[in-house]
Amino acid sequence: MANKIVLGRGLASLISSASEESGKAKEAVDELRVDLIEPNPGQPRSEIDEEGIAELSASIALHGLLQPILVRPHGEKYEIVAGERRWRASRMAGLETVPVRIVSLDDGQSLEIALIENLQREDLNPIEAAYGYKRLLAEKQITQADLAERVSKSRVSITNALRLLDLPEEVQALVFENKISAGHARAILAVPDDETRVKLAQKVVEEGLSVRAIENLARLSVAGGIPSAGKRPVSPKSYKAVARKLRRFLTTNVRVKQTKDKKKIEIEFTDENDLERIYRVLTGDDKPLVRAQ
Repeated sequence: MANKIVLGRGLASLISSASEESGKAKEAVDELRVDLIEPNPGQPRSEIDEEGIAELSASIALHGLLQPILVRPHGEKYEIVAGERRWRASRMAGLETVPVRIVSLDDGQSLEIALIENLQREDLNPIEAAYGYKRLLAEKQITQADLAERVSKSRVSITNALRLLDLPEEVQALVFENKISAGHARAILAVPDDETRVKLAQKVVEEGLSVRAIENLARLSVAGGIPSAGKRPVSPKSYKAVARKLRRFLTTNVRVKQTKDKKKIEIEFTDENDLERIYRVLTGDDKPLVRAQ
């Protein structure tokens, strides 16, 4: 097992340790063309704050990019390890080149650094953090206690985060979209069946119920005081897996849904440029789309 790397030592220490393990690192700051840099499809953060990026872009246009982006070689281009928001904002600001630090990291090290950077900046919602933890546990083959030490979290907080992945896809999506809190979600987990879990989550959204109110309703439900939700289609586990992979691949929110009459995939986009970006990712077509005059 690799040596433990603790968040409290800071990202710089983490990056240096990972680079020493690989034996390949360029500590100097280089300049790279923006079009030679591409986002990491394994980035734990899948939701992009376009408003925040626009604000950062205005600052970069005025003062330049002050902090280098961390990248690793990826074919003929470079893949972002940390700093995707800065890259997007720089591209929006019209910069042709950006300062970078080039390091050689494997997939596990890249994921760990990206996850820790986002945790430090509080850029991850609870569902993104939970999937990041799950991937690190699997790829690093470490225990929850080891993971807690690496990311400077308590063992209980790691366990609670991972429990959110036991929720139905519909409820996870509500947490992902910040329509219900992680506290609501943990209270809902007290109910054993998915149908009632979805019902309670919908009550939070529709009625603005507090966490305490949901805890009370969950206890009543377990005791038989609340009728079970009516029969509804149960989505296969593959729907959840596909939605998660599409979110990472397209770097936007994706939902795979099933109702009585139809099944559908919903892909969110922010504007015309974002729609064109998604089109190109899906089709591989780099030609400009024809727009109405």
